[in-house]
Amino acid sequence: MTVRELLSRVDSRELAEWVAYNSIDPIGNFRSDLQSGIVASTIANVNRGKNTNPFSPQDFMPVQETKSKVSSEEEMMATMMRATQVFNRDEK
Repeated sequence: MTVRELLSRVDSRELAEWVAYNSIDPIGNFRSDLQSGIVASTIANVNRGKNTNPFSPQDFMPVQETKSKVSSEEEMMATMMRATQVFNRDEK
């Protein structure tokens, strides 16, 4: 689906809700990387030496997760409004 198709089907409120949901329960590559990291760390931990520190799923993920600031509803809406303005400008 293109951005234009998305914006014709989803209003800014629903899009903001999906952004908020994704910040709580990530959708896409991060989730896949985490799931793979869990499997890899489990295998590594059952095979590690007695004096070796345990591995975490993040040790096997390509990008280390950093704690990000949770946006307020107002900040999310402002971001979505800016994005909508850019998309609307491109349509003219």
